[in-house]
Amino acid sequence: MAQINSQDPLNPMDNAQMTTQMAQINTVSGIQQLNATLKGMSEQYSAMQGLQGTSLIGRQALVEGNKFTFDGDQASGAMALSGPASAVAVDVMGTNGALLDTVNLGALPSGQHAFSWNAKGVDPASVAGFSVRATAGGQPVTATPLTSATVTAVSFSGGAMSLQLQDGRTMGYDKVRAFM
Repeated sequence: MAQINSQDPLNPMDNAQMTTQMAQINTVSGIQQLNATLKGMSEQYSAMQGLQGTSLIGRQALVEGNKFTFDGDQASGAMALSGPASAVAVDVMGTNGALLDTVNLGALPSGQHAFSWNAKGVDPASVAGFSVRATAGGQPVTATPLTSATVTAVSFSGGAMSLQLQDGRTMGYDKVRAFM
């Protein structure tokens, strides 16, 4: 625009140069508008993420871990199998390191699976957790133990959401397998 204002009317710029400069001006203006739009979208996304985070407080998150959730005489847990297994067993471990019980689940397909254990007559404080053994054709299948934990707080840092769990752990939102 400065060039157009200071242009010598007796020696005008040729049309091609004028058109090129007008196109450059429009491009710069468009980029500025695009940047403003993206900044606004980013602010809206952050606000939505904050709102979503607060709605998770008090909900159950399924995360990696080997602790049972007790409800009276029933204890529940979950696992993720990397592939189909012809035999799956869950070993219940005591705080003293002793094997308290084994739950045989039989054959299971790959994916996430919940299970329960009848803990009648067992003090929950004496249970350390569980481990999963899975095989297919005699070969081990990777089994990741999963546990349910209540979300007690949510925080944001560097654009990422972290969850504070009832057991004192803090983990990223991306580490949660499911919400219940």
